[in-house]
Amino acid sequence: MSLKSVACVTFCPFVSCPRFYDLYSMGILNKLFSGSSEPKEEKILPWLELTTVEQLDGIVEKSTTKTQVIFKHSTRCGISRMVMNQFVGSYDLTTDDLDLYYLDLLNFREISNEVGYKFQVMHESPQILVIKNGVTVAHASHGGINEVDLVKFVG
Repeated sequence: MSLKSVACVTFCPFVSCPRFYDLYSMGILNKLFSGSSEPKEEKILPWLELTTVEQLDGIVEKSTTKTQVIFKHSTRCGISRMVMNQFVGSYDLTTDDLDLYYLDLLNFREISNEVGYKFQVMHESPQILVIKNGVTVAHASHGGINEVDLVKFVG
């Protein structure tokens, strides 16, 4: 088992079999269960990269006039990647509706820690936080991310 597999199994409780991640990462399951071999159109979201602790103060300030969303993603976890792909696929808001921040947990762990302190939310991965008027009005992790109706928080 690779270190990548161990890390994902350790931090992603929904993967009960370490071999699942090895098969997933090799693309075998992807090939078995994908419906079509035709290329899909890639959807690009208006991500703002969250790379400094100082940006958090800006997020608080901007949240008084526009909803702010932080998506925390672990680039080494297959579950995180799957949830992010589902989120991207179902996202249908515009940059006028809210600001959407992307936080790479592996490269910016100290920022992730500060997000937890500042917005009073225990760290999970993947995780989404919705911030309005300086406070977290909704948050979710794993499969719960795609159940958060962002439209309710716009305006």
